[in-house]
Amino acid sequence: MRALALPCTAVLMLAGCMQDLGPAGDTLARDAAKGVVNTTVQSRFPGVDARPYTDCIIDNASGGEIIQIAEAALVGTSQATTNLIVDIAQRPDTVRCALNSSLGTTGLGL
Repeated sequence: MRALALPCTAVLMLAGCMQDLGPAGDTLARDAAKGVVNTTVQSRFPGVDARPYTDCIIDNASGGEIIQIAEAALVGTSQATTNLIVDIAQRPDTVRCALNSSLGTTGLGL
């Protein structure tokens, strides 16, 4: 029970602190979420530079989704986390961002 208490406390603190810290909390949550997303993308697509896709996924996630993904950095990635990342990755704006990033065409307005 005690082993479960620490991760649960950390998750609650992460969620609460992110909101209380304003921009600093947002940056911490985004950085933690980027690590989780980057690892997930790399595991699904070995050999692909995941960073541009990670940025697009994070940029198209809501604040609540970012916190949910960032929590996985503390407690581990679950299937629900992976499903959320895939869902965000399939959104039209995320696909457009990824396409622009891979083609280097951010100025074309695709």
